[in-house]
Amino acid sequence: MDRKTLEVLSGKIQNDPYARFLGIELIEINKGYSKLRMPLKGCMQNFVGIAHGGAIFSLADHAFAAASNSHGTLAVALNMSITYISAPSEGSVLVAEAKEISLTPRTALYRIDVSTEDNKLIASCQGIVYRKKNSIPGID
Repeated sequence: MDRKTLEVLSGKIQNDPYARFLGIELIEINKGYSKLRMPLKGCMQNFVGIAHGGAIFSLADHAFAAASNSHGTLAVALNMSITYISAPSEGSVLVAEAKEISLTPRTALYRIDVSTEDNKLIASCQGIVYRKKNSIPGID
């Protein structure tokens, strides 16, 4: 994928309405790789006062989507599993890093780790996508 296509995709990722609502920011994107960050806000706590698993999963899912679509081919999730390892401290900034493990013409496998900025592992995920034959809308 050329630099221009990555720039267009970066814009799409950064302007995703749900990601913007959560405060997710794109740090880096390359072919088969992405890194994003999200500050934990008070509204992201669950009823027992720790980070809501859904907020953590949303960050991981967005990193998964960015990495899996970084080839310019539309990729949609088939499956994603998450293991929560530790709870982040209130006010933490979380970083999700997605790495491509396997790529075929029709499917791809990714590992996504969510950590605090000081590298405390919070969650680890695995995701599989189905790669459609068409390009991402807006990317020629």
